[in-house]
Amino acid sequence: MATKKTITVNNEQFEPYIDQERLRKRIKQLGRKISRDYKGKSPIFIGVLNGSFIFFSDLVREITIECEVDFLKLSSYGDAKVSTGNVHLLKDLNCQVMGRHIVIVEDIIDSGLSIDFIKRLILAQNPKSFAVVSLLYKPKAVKIDFPIEYIGFKIPNDFVVGYGLDYAQKGRNVPAVYKIVEQQS
Repeated sequence: MATKKTITVNNEQFEPYIDQERLRKRIKQLGRKISRDYKGKSPIFIGVLNGSFIFFSDLVREITIECEVDFLKLSSYGDAKVSTGNVHLLKDLNCQVMGRHIVIVEDIIDSGLSIDFIKRLILAQNPKSFAVVSLLYKPKAVKIDFPIEYIGFKIPNDFVVGYGLDYAQKGRNVPAVYKIVEQQS
């Protein structure tokens, strides 16, 4: 399926950035690597809502080992294009973390504040291991730095939508990743 030239989300123009085929190939690679790394361990994959739901679904379908799934929901953006810096837990886990292998599945890591919040929350429950997989990672935007074990794509500090990522809750259903078109002055 061809990627549209540009799309409009909340009256802003976005251009193609990562098409469906590149997403599919990279997620397949991540699924194979994670399955090898966790062979015989039965991890719990925890999706961070709402943004990770499409990536999470596609990734878990590529996992070939026994596993469980659960979800957390955080708030840090509101309707803005940048994080407020305040992270709030909106939905807690339904699973038992203690003594389990935990793999957090994020759509994007930019400031690192949300993943730092999640890491502290999970590590306080004494998991056997803790790892993070993120579809997108913005190394130049990170304020809190720690290892991210599985990264789909490293990207510049551009605002992106699609494939679960939103702009004020819009654009999540776009099947590829688009970046904002910068206005020329």
